Amino acid sequence: MTAQRQPFGRAFYLANGMEIFERLAWYGFFSLSSLYLTSPISQGGLGFSDQDRGYIQGMIPFLLYLLPVLTGALADRYGYRRMFLCSFALMAPGYFLLGQVHSFWAFFAVFLLVATGAACFKPVVVGTVGRCSNDSNRGLAFGIFYTMVNIGGFLGPLLAGYLRAISWDLVFLLSSCWILVNVLPAWLWYREPPAPGPADRRSLRQVLADMQLVLGNGRLALLVLPLLFLLLISPRLDNPAPLLWLAAFWLLLNLAWSLLQSGASTTVATTAWYRQPLRVGNRAFVLYLLILTGYFTAYMQLFITLPLYLRDYVNTADLVQLLAHWLPGSLDYLAAVNVQQLADALPGFATQYQQALLDQQALPNQQAIETVLADISRQLAHHKIQLPTSVLAQGLTALAQQQTDALILASDWRAQYRQINPEYIVNLGFLTIVLCQIAISRFIMRWQALPVLVGGTVLLALGLMLCGLSATAAGGGLLAIAGVLLFSVGEMVTSPKSQEYVAAIAPQRQTAMYMGYYFVAMALGNLFAGLLSGWAYGYFGLNIQQPVLMWYLFGAIAVLTAGALCLFQLSLSRSNSSAQTRPISSY
Repeated sequence: MTAQRQPFGRAFYLANGMEIFERLAWYGFFSLSSLYLTSPISQGGLGFSDQDRGYIQGMIPFLLYLLPVLTGALADRYGYRRMFLCSFALMAPGYFLLGQVHSFWAFFAVFLLVATGAACFKPVVVGTVGRCSNDSNRGLAFGIFYTMVNIGGFLGPLLAGYLRAISWDLVFLLSSCWILVNVLPAWLWYREPPAPGPADRRSLRQVLADMQLVLGNGRLALLVLPLLFLLLISPRLDNPAPLLWLAAFWLLLNLAWSLLQSGASTTVATTAWYRQPLRVGNRAFVLYLLILTGYFTAYMQLFITLPLYLRDYVNTADLVQLLAHWLPGSLDYLAAVNVQQLADALPGFATQYQQALLDQQALPNQQAIETVLADISRQLAHHKIQLPTSVLAQGLTALAQQQTDALILASDWRAQYRQINPEYIVNLGFLTIVLCQIAISRFIMRWQALPVLVGGTVLLALGLMLCGLSATAAGGGLLAIAGVLLFSVGEMVTSPKSQEYVAAIAPQRQTAMYMGYYFVAMALGNLFAGLLSGWAYGYFGLNIQQPVLMWYLFGAIAVLTAGALCLFQLSLSRSNSSAQTRPISSY
């Protein structure tokens, strides 16, 4: 029987409004974070390596999306409004402090503060959407919600991209202000959306105990958590091999212990927790989360890897030419170049090149010259300049021989070889979702969730591969835009449907808690995405000079995820007698 359509209510619209401002703050920083973390200190960045950048972008979002497992349960117990206010109290000062710290661990610690606040916010806003909708309008509700996410995702980088040309400090100040705006509606107007059934009066201990119903028992936690801890610290070690051996030993030790206990005659109810067999809670749901990990690993590359790839490898001169013809006034915004900053850097580049020429005369080595020019080209990419190697060598020689002035040369290169800001190309995905999400949600709401997830994931994979090919094409800018738009179609099909899927199977009293477990897949996906991005960018880009291969790798992960979802759907269809899988397979 189809549930009667109900109005969404005030809490639904207030939550969606607060989501816009929270996304303005997050994406205003995070979409530019790769550029900020790797930009030279002389340009206001932190000058971190790709490995450091990948570690931060993997670890912090991992913790951000893992914490909702706890904060979602606490919200169900202590109230959504309290959790909203708690999140804003953490995020507002956290965003501001991000611009005031410059060492690796200080930045990591402040970013963790922001992540903790965001982890308090996420399950509550999604839980509000889930509580305010039913089977008749849940697809539309999450389509509206996802549109609000992308309104913030579109406007945040658009404003922050302009401010970073003035000062990076303004980017963090603006993010802090967006969070402060949310305090007013949360404090004055937001009220708890009603939960079906009796009020939740469980103790905190019971809330934490109920969390085991989804993932499994304490024995499983004892196995997984130490392995997870070893994974977190291994990237910071020069030689992670001992940790790999330790992880293997811990895994074998737990398996051996389980075998020893398997012959015990006592029941699970009367056996101490450490003597119980390994047990997964809702097996189908846990398997679904593990498969989604692959999706989010590929998905996050658009935000943490593509901006760097566009900056370092993709020539967007075709877009500059189109804008110069149709909207010439937009170039100073979309392709802004700080001429004075570039001019200040050019004498150092000229000296570096001339020294390489002198070394080449003493010990002929043409490859060393090419290496120096490639290094200078990468540094010029930070200034949003990309030019042929022959023009670079000619200009640096003229500057070293005082045949031209640094300011004149910088102005000339700005006029001829400027590039579009990477964040604006990535930002087109958010605009596409804002314009099309509700229509697509209406179109796909009649279909079952898992087949839709498979199709959307394949589209996402194709979009990633197109983005990678943009570095090898003459019209690289247009091809990158095509890749971003195709990626966005896949995202519009997949992401809200995956959340709708969880909301449909969650017990109403535990909506926020189940949404918190949905974020486990996002947590693991962000973890692997960050670590993979840092390694792949260094290996494929710098070591073997084949950066396009990493996009084939990212696309392959998405394709394998789509295949795993197909197998998952097939297994559910064949096991409809299981009590745990019946609610999922019937959806």
